[in-house]
Amino acid sequence: MPKDTHQKAAEHHEQAAKAHRTAAEQHGSNDHVSAKQQSAQAAEKSKTAHEHSTQANNKSQQQK
Repeated sequence: MPKDTHQKAAEHHEQAAKAHRTAAEQHGSNDHVSAKQQSAQAAEKSKTAHEHSTQANNKSQQQK
């Protein structure tokens, strides 16, 4: 079970990182409207990733 929750957390972190990279590229190309939207999406994905990481950590602690 903990492996599954850690895997899900890792997937969310990868999605967040991709969204952050896309936002950075858009900022670099002066596409500030899209960059702002992408930054908001990246922040939301980061929040979700953090929540999954916390959940995975809590489940791992319970297994000890």
